[in-house]
Amino acid sequence: MELGWLVCGTAVLLLLHVLMELSPTVNFALRIGFYCVLCLVSSALAAAACLLVNGGRTVKNMRIIKAVVKTFKYFFGLRFEVKGLENFEVEGPAIIVSNHQSILDMMGLMEILPDNCVQVGKKELMYAGSVGLIIYLGGVIFINRKSTSSAKMVMSEVAKTMTNDNLKVWVYPEGTRNCTGDLLPFKKGAFHIAVQAQVPVIPVVYSSYTSFYNPKTKLFTSGKIKVEVLPPIETKGLTPDDVTDLTDRCFHTMRETLFKLSGRPS
Repeated sequence: MELGWLVCGTAVLLLLHVLMELSPTVNFALRIGFYCVLCLVSSALAAAACLLVNGGRTVKNMRIIKAVVKTFKYFFGLRFEVKGLENFEVEGPAIIVSNHQSILDMMGLMEILPDNCVQVGKKELMYAGSVGLIIYLGGVIFINRKSTSSAKMVMSEVAKTMTNDNLKVWVYPEGTRNCTGDLLPFKKGAFHIAVQAQVPVIPVVYSSYTSFYNPKTKLFTSGKIKVEVLPPIETKGLTPDDVTDLTDRCFHTMRETLFKLSGRPS
């Protein structure tokens, strides 16, 4: 009986391997499915570790989460080439902004996440099973994107919390995923926070995933991701009237870097 199960299991694995080689759609679906299962299982295990070590919701849990997620790249054959980590070494709080491409961004985030750094995420993530639990335990700040007044109140609280607790806050200023190889226009919330709190903005750019990951064409293979942490942009002395210029400056700098890292002409 055990031999029969072994033979059947081997046959299924061989069949899946053949289908993955022959069909990009099957390969994409299986790899995404495995990624989702890996996230759910790992989140459950990491949540238990966070509760045992730190007792509840705290940014200290990000170290545990980071250690777990950094192993994911080996399952998918992804390599990271990182430059400019020294630019995270600023005294006190800061706003970190980066481009947002896909559900795979979590791997890139945890690859370079500095200490005492939390993310801003949509409220819906709280209900994503064990993934929602682990990001809650990690101290992620949730906003309701459907309520403008609520989002503004949260952003104001973020500025206070960031200053009082000496935190760095990671924001995706595009506001949604964008896997086109370019940037969407930036929302100004993160830059309002930076000016209100008079803290620097640190741009982070990930090269385009399009050479190895594209949901539209069902492409998902191994690949290399170039990451560059750019020098901090100071906001001391800036006022709300300067937010638009600050946003535009950051957008153009990051877009130019994105094209450079992705081997695409400006």
